[in-house]
Amino acid sequence: MRLTFKKHRHSAIFSQNPLTTPNLNRKWASLGISRSQNAKRVPTITRVTPRNGSSVSMSELERGKNKESNNEVLIREIPERRLADAWKEIHGQDDWVGMLDPMDPLLRSELIRYGEMAQACYDAFDSNPYSKYCGSCKTEPSKFFQFLGWTQYGYEVTRYLHASYNINLPFLFKKSLRPDGWTPSANWMGYVAVSNDDISAYLGRRDITIAWRGTVTKLEWMADVTNFLRTIAIHKIPSPDPRVKAEAGFIHVYTDKDINCNFCKYSAREQILAEIKRLINKYEDEELSITITGHSLGSALAIINAYDIVETGVDVMDSGRAVPVCVYSFSGPRVGNPRFKERLEGLGVKVLRVFNVHDRVPNVPGIFFNEHAPVVLQKIGEVSPWCYSHVGMELALDHKNSPFLKETGDLACFHNLEVLLHLVDGYHGKDQRFALTSRRDVALVNKACDFLKDNLLIPPNWWKSENSGLVKNQMGFWRQPERHDLEEHLQAEDIDHQLWQLGLASGY
Repeated sequence: MRLTFKKHRHSAIFSQNPLTTPNLNRKWASLGISRSQNAKRVPTITRVTPRNGSSVSMSELERGKNKESNNEVLIREIPERRLADAWKEIHGQDDWVGMLDPMDPLLRSELIRYGEMAQACYDAFDSNPYSKYCGSCKTEPSKFFQFLGWTQYGYEVTRYLHASYNINLPFLFKKSLRPDGWTPSANWMGYVAVSNDDISAYLGRRDITIAWRGTVTKLEWMADVTNFLRTIAIHKIPSPDPRVKAEAGFIHVYTDKDINCNFCKYSAREQILAEIKRLINKYEDEELSITITGHSLGSALAIINAYDIVETGVDVMDSGRAVPVCVYSFSGPRVGNPRFKERLEGLGVKVLRVFNVHDRVPNVPGIFFNEHAPVVLQKIGEVSPWCYSHVGMELALDHKNSPFLKETGDLACFHNLEVLLHLVDGYHGKDQRFALTSRRDVALVNKACDFLKDNLLIPPNWWKSENSGLVKNQMGFWRQPERHDLEEHLQAEDIDHQLWQLGLASGY
């Protein structure tokens, strides 16, 4: 596909200053938001800022005084237009033509922001088997972003997403070692959030975001390796063409439920469709967008989710106007067959896949029968349950271009989401030099892996829950606190009404 290029002004600043210790007071430069407790304001994009919360002055940056490290630090780009004026283009209206090489500054900023929203699903997931609440989210929806330290992020979580799997192997679930754990058959998978008034003004529309978590539990690994195709209509996802198929394991995670469990008596699919319909009805007089993001397995679920929303017609307002739907996929596998790809793109769903070229996950399933195979093999593969095709546009990145990363054969590093966001931050085009553009802390790369060069002095796998979640009670004993607001995960309102409106009553 031929891309036309657009030129953007930027100023270049380099520094030889070494990285300091991790700045846990993370600044979300993609929105210009920090942890400040100041009054609400519409975020702005500043011209030039030092990375990493460093105390290096601008004069030192300009002069490049410190020669202790040869790592390139920052190129601060100045977008030529406001996001509010260009959001439809950033959202994929024209399939990102001319925006990927060279890289559009606004698009890069948005990719990082939505990637961070997907990363939040990992950071907030309680995977500690010694926790009574293992398998749940560590906090309630009303405190979600504040819990992560994003005090002015500008989104409100309106619903949590829980998934089950109809398989009689309970040991595959991530659950507590305690017999009185919060639930035996549900795992928290992500959330639905909506932008507040201030951020909506900055974005140019009211944005509804769905974020999906990637593989953590044994159950989800089972879904990943169940790599044969099934007709999606079998699971009540509408399709006018029975030849439209997707990977069976992904569909199961999306559609299965346990009617005896309060948290997953509705499938993740039902939870989402009801919530999206409710939010569209609530904001029907405003400009809206639906943005779905996820990493790895979460990317696959995001793509199936986007297909379902549009095919079901949940994105259509009462006025007949359709809300644009976009997927930002990070390190995602193939999801469906060529018929699925054709139908998804024919429905107008926009998908941008971001991945590391050395990551193995985007190459599966469909190792032999895929979009790169000769036409003859693709024809043969159409009658098999293993012929897959990627969807949408792609942004392929190479971790070997980053001067901050060391040589390693650890495939988990290649697949890590924080690593991928680091690569997005420094990418300017296929033949352009790697240079960071925001204040994203490079130390985040080593949150859950060992990929940064040793001279940066950032320890590997440093992200830990403080005191493993234990707090000292009034008696002076270390105990796990009760989560008094656990029921808030369920939401007070029943979703049956929305499901009936959509013709998706829970009893089907």
